[in-house]
Amino acid sequence: MFWCAWAWLPEGLCQDVLFEVESGRITAVRRGEAPGGARRLPGLVLPGLANAHSHAFHRALRGDSARGTFWTWRERMYRVAERLDPDGYYLLARGVYAEMVQAGITGVGEFHYLHHAPGGSRYRDPNAMSHALAHAARDAGIRLTLLDTCYLTGGFGRELDPVQRRFSDGDASRWGERAESFTATGVLTGAAVHSVRAVPGEAIEEVAGWARDRKVPLHLHLSEQRAENEACLAAHGRTPTQLLAERGALGDDVTAVHATHLAARDVALLGGSGTGVCLCPTTEADLADGIGPAGALAVAGSPLSLGSDGHSVIDVLAEAQAVESYQRLATETRGHHAPGELLAMATAHAALGHPDAGRLEVGARADLVAVDLDSTRLAGVAPEAVPAVARAADVREVIVDGRTVVVDGAHTDIDTARELRESITALRT
Repeated sequence: MFWCAWAWLPEGLCQDVLFEVESGRITAVRRGEAPGGARRLPGLVLPGLANAHSHAFHRALRGDSARGTFWTWRERMYRVAERLDPDGYYLLARGVYAEMVQAGITGVGEFHYLHHAPGGSRYRDPNAMSHALAHAARDAGIRLTLLDTCYLTGGFGRELDPVQRRFSDGDASRWGERAESFTATGVLTGAAVHSVRAVPGEAIEEVAGWARDRKVPLHLHLSEQRAENEACLAAHGRTPTQLLAERGALGDDVTAVHATHLAARDVALLGGSGTGVCLCPTTEADLADGIGPAGALAVAGSPLSLGSDGHSVIDVLAEAQAVESYQRLATETRGHHAPGELLAMATAHAALGHPDAGRLEVGARADLVAVDLDSTRLAGVAPEAVPAVARAADVREVIVDGRTVVVDGAHTDIDTARELRESITALRT
């Protein structure tokens, strides 16, 4: 049993709430004073947060401040990718996932395309890198949706660059065979199309069909850069969103990541099809991508989720607040998303194939995140405003599927700072 003075239930903010938990599920939610034997959680308890878009190895680039564009940054990212092997990736990812759990994230979608050895040769286990991520997530205590990513070309009509060869299975059929062969306890395997520039139209259809046959999430990068839109128009005479619509890769089982540079007709296509959109505003700012039309997408009908992507920041609450802040900057108007709406974005586990998470109700997964209301940041802040103000540093305790993983802000099993320091230093030396 867990008791808290404040909890954010589906009906809103409530006081004096008791949660009974069995086999990782909430079995009862009651109001009243704490009974004997109940564990008291501090502050305000929120549902577990969802990080719908992660590239774990990008964490090694935090602090990169070199002048340039997304495309010049990408070359530095490729140099990190070249140096990773399964052992090194496990160590790095374990630290990254532990950092996520400490930030209140209980489920992560890993957009995984670092499949093979440098040069493209397969490891003895073709899914060695996937197993490294699964092992890291299990040790860190986070729920993993592995979005196995198809990556076939270096651009529209272009061969892969040498560094990109380790991302590719050669064609969509071989991608599907390898993805199908991966299994790991507690891991949901979904699918991803890296982008319209990296996956030809016929292969997009094949990947989308693979995901739908298995009833698993399909994610894809969409219109992060204006250059991608321009290249797609030149190659196909249509925008990336229009191309995806023609290839059957939109729908309520699909999440488009970024969707930063959209025409009005693209917004209508995404919203009208119920396609979700994962916003990654701290990464989009770090890479100078631009500000996406979050408000217009929500009005059009696209469910919004959040991701930390390149991990310049791992803080889903900060991502939610950045969505609001950037819309204010773009429109010169305040108050686009109420705190409850920001929390809904931050707890969108349905985008990861887990609609039974992200809600504090009977039958839901027992993911509880206790936020310290006595922190300096939250001093004087009304509890109902917490999603619009709190940050990862305010998270004190985290329970994932009924198991306590974070106590007093620290991971119970992992020295997160040391592991990150050591694994990233090894990549740089």
